[in-house]
Amino acid sequence: MTSPRFDRSFVDALPADLNPSNAPRQVQRAAYSLVAPTPVSSPSLVAASAEIAALLGLSTATLAERPWLDALSGNGLLPGMVPYASCYGGHQFGHWAGQLGDGRAITLGALIAPDGARHELQLKGAGPTPYSRSADGRAVMRSSVREFLCSEAMAHLGVPTTRALSLVGTGDAVVRDVMYSGHPRPEPGAIVCRVAPTFLRFGHFELPSSRKDLSLLRALADYTITAHFPQLLTGTRASALDEDVLEAWLAEIVRRTAQLVVHWKRVGFVHGVMNTDNMSILGLTIDYGPYGWLEGFDLDWTPNTTDAQGRRYRYGNQVAVAWWNLVSLAQALVPLFATTAPLERALDVFRATLEQLEPAMLASKLGLETLEQTPGSADAALVEELFALLSATETDMTIFFRRLAEVRTAGAAEADDATLCAPLLDAYYAPEDLDEALRARTARWLRAYAARCEREGTPDGPRRARMNAVNPKFVLRNYLAQLAIDGAEAGDGREVEALLEVLRRPYDEQPGQERYAEKRPEWARHRVGCSMLSCSS
Repeated sequence: MTSPRFDRSFVDALPADLNPSNAPRQVQRAAYSLVAPTPVSSPSLVAASAEIAALLGLSTATLAERPWLDALSGNGLLPGMVPYASCYGGHQFGHWAGQLGDGRAITLGALIAPDGARHELQLKGAGPTPYSRSADGRAVMRSSVREFLCSEAMAHLGVPTTRALSLVGTGDAVVRDVMYSGHPRPEPGAIVCRVAPTFLRFGHFELPSSRKDLSLLRALADYTITAHFPQLLTGTRASALDEDVLEAWLAEIVRRTAQLVVHWKRVGFVHGVMNTDNMSILGLTIDYGPYGWLEGFDLDWTPNTTDAQGRRYRYGNQVAVAWWNLVSLAQALVPLFATTAPLERALDVFRATLEQLEPAMLASKLGLETLEQTPGSADAALVEELFALLSATETDMTIFFRRLAEVRTAGAAEADDATLCAPLLDAYYAPEDLDEALRARTARWLRAYAARCEREGTPDGPRRARMNAVNPKFVLRNYLAQLAIDGAEAGDGREVEALLEVLRRPYDEQPGQERYAEKRPEWARHRVGCSMLSCSS
């Protein structure tokens, strides 16, 4: 195998922190600080993504051997790597938090893949940086397993995301208070190697703007557009800092962010920590902390214990929060424009994108070609009643839509209520709650849905195939992740690998793997790690 080639355009194009001290502090007029990972005592490869390894021109076997294992654990560097932690700020839970930065993430460099694409390799849990504040810069096995698995699960679901190359156990203990209960304990440490074209976030632009550092703000915008949005520099658009280019850039960020949250809604994903420092400038899902999938359908559900009172980042509020975050980004970019009109035009793309994508997403989940979402329309009423039914009793969203594909629309008008509802029973956590009145209401909706399908003229076979292509059978349920964590913490990564293998084909039936598609068991309803989660990692 040829030696990997690394690109260092980020560190070459942007100003560095001139203070060499690796101590917590405010970093001014710099995009990053050069800092090396802190070595660990006994690294071992717990799991690896074969797809990402191949994308980078590597193999999983190579990752388990030196020098790659040293690089992925923070115990060494490959030629060409220039490790750094980047400087950014952000709004957390709606409040300006000032400087945040990569407090436990260190980017090793950008590997140039065999196809010429650029992929940044970032170690999460690699030790302290100038942005660690009072923390140790480490990560525990439980959060690392969750990030590794979810990064790959989301990619295979078709959701824009950062990726994960490897999960490495460090052999060192990390002390954490998992539920902030005043009872910290040592846990196994781990490091995830994350992969993305860039890890730039909204907060990278918010911080210099808040500090009135126009020079750094302009440099970041210039670099980001030139390196990651080169398609905008065409024709008469010669400079990345021309206002029409900047407007087109923000509009593209807005479009991608709207597209991202529609994907989240489609699969029932809740990010849990949609702070502006956790919003990717590329429209990727980034920073997997207290995330979760809707199990019992609940628009107000959030997986984050820190958000338990306000529920700012609940499932049903993610579109509104994405908009709030985009407005915050636009406000940070105001100094780059003569007036706010271009920013307002770019932000208008959000609503226009949602108006195009949301009806199409809902139509695809229902197996329809089109869906009229004009208020008061028959289609809008059909969708409104569907969501009301999903909320009327504890209903598993993933299983419901998968089983809805099995409902026979032909002859639905004549079928009795029990026959119509039978394919859906697996989706209910308490089927006995489906009393006569609710069963009759559900059957009425199913007849209306069947009539709508028949009017469109789509037979059950093609409808089922269309639905199963967008409604996954397998998602990374929190209790499944916890079972994999239990094994990994005991030194056994086989369940991590087994779960990863299933999540590679989330839309396929996969006979023999049904246990990974089951509802959350009752024992997991309130167990730590299986329902709500903290940010502790």
